[in-house]
Amino acid sequence: MKTTQILIDSIDKVKAFVNEIAKFDCDFDLISGRYVIDAKSIMGIFSLDISKPIELDIHVNDDTEAAEILKAIDPYLAK
Repeated sequence: MKTTQILIDSIDKVKAFVNEIAKFDCDFDLISGRYVIDAKSIMGIFSLDISKPIELDIHVNDDTEAAEILKAIDPYLAK
């Protein structure tokens, strides 16, 4: 599992982010406080406070696939 912080602070970013991770066949969780939601769920994401960075857990065992995912979501990483 890989963990990173993302910032998807607009409706357009949320839609683009979900479309990007939907291409991968692994599970993604967003964690904000005590809430854990499926990152592939647009409605779930909108139930969180998207004005600040959110923790993203990527459930993947293959380092090559993890690197590919991180490259794909690079525009959304909190820097």
